[in-house]
Amino acid sequence: MAEVAAEVTAEDGGGDGPRLPASIEAAWGLRQRPGKGPKPGLSLERIVETAVKAADSDGIAAASMSRVAADLGVSTMSLYRYVAAKDELLKLMTDAAYGPPPAGPPAEEGWRAALSHWAQAELAALRRHPWILRIPISGPPITPNAILWLEQGLCGLRDTGLPEADKFSVMLLVTGFVRNAATQAVDVREAAEKSGSTVQDVMASYGRMLAQLIDPVRFPALTAGLASSALDDDDEDGDGDFFFGLERVLDGIEVLIRAQR
Repeated sequence: MAEVAAEVTAEDGGGDGPRLPASIEAAWGLRQRPGKGPKPGLSLERIVETAVKAADSDGIAAASMSRVAADLGVSTMSLYRYVAAKDELLKLMTDAAYGPPPAGPPAEEGWRAALSHWAQAELAALRRHPWILRIPISGPPITPNAILWLEQGLCGLRDTGLPEADKFSVMLLVTGFVRNAATQAVDVREAAEKSGSTVQDVMASYGRMLAQLIDPVRFPALTAGLASSALDDDDEDGDGDFFFGLERVLDGIEVLIRAQR
């Protein structure tokens, strides 16, 4: 969280602090649409919505400026009145795909229920739009919905007694876990689909190959795992592994909270 976002640049002339790109300011409602446009009705919202649809349909590579312009029936150059660079469009697409965070559980259910709900909601968003995972993270959140997600997560930690810096670190830990779990699940599923198999078939084949490669003396732990059918997993979406990992992350946070108190 401490690193400076690449898209936040110093104000020319200094003194007035950081400045956002025009498209991000527009997403926050801080800047009006261009006074002149090549096509009536064209807007930043329509551009982003069209780009999201292209990515949902054909993957993130399809969300090019030329493809979006063609889908909108305008010239590619006309988009640059609203979005100065592809990186800005990707940020706005991600923000639109996430949308605002869903309402969390009542505050009286505590921080653990709040973070668990938050993590599951983020996982659901990434499953709806897996192309988000293919966009490199270039800095901390700055777009409107991303900030709403961060706010909700921090609010869930309000009564923990943790220092404010630790709350930010907790949110970085949780979102990092969610993204990693989602990425692994997407990678395995895509690999299975390319081979015309299912995730269960891939894991079963992997177990059989391991059994041919290892011997019990050199690999006693793996041998025990294979004998227990640990790799014979029928969990297509990886929910079991996700919730196991999430609970362990929350266990660690609970130790931190108890130590602070």
